[in-house]
Amino acid sequence: MVALDGGVVETTPDQPMERRLERIHRSLAELLAWHEPKAMAIEQVYFGKNVRSAMAVGQASGVAMLAAAERGIGCFMYTPQAIKMAVCGSGGAGKRQVQRMVGTLLGLPEPPTPDHAADALAVAICHGGGTGHRSAVTMAREATGALRGERIAG
Repeated sequence: MVALDGGVVETTPDQPMERRLERIHRSLAELLAWHEPKAMAIEQVYFGKNVRSAMAVGQASGVAMLAAAERGIGCFMYTPQAIKMAVCGSGGAGKRQVQRMVGTLLGLPEPPTPDHAADALAVAICHGGGTGHRSAVTMAREATGALRGERIAG
């Protein structure tokens, strides 16, 4: 696996939520058009102590899934523990350990930053090595008759 792209779509908290979601949607739609992925992998929302934060993440995930659906791209969701297990071999791995392992697995000169970018790449790695990847490959083969190549973008 190699990382072709990675980063974070940033919004500011002073913007209304609908504008922030619009920016996320527009940015993801551009990335999907540019990279033409066969699947989108997303981390399942974890409802912890901060319900407001969890709601915002859930809304952003919904906008990401909408952008994928508009292009006919299937979405696959993974728990934080499954992602950490796939990348680090332990479902309880910390953020720094995930960053270091993502960098190592993708042959990067240093761990990706910020940690949200590393998290996105970790989700892609999890998908690339699991049953979701196999399912996406099957769907792509059925839709196109052959694969043009597989890419990882986080």
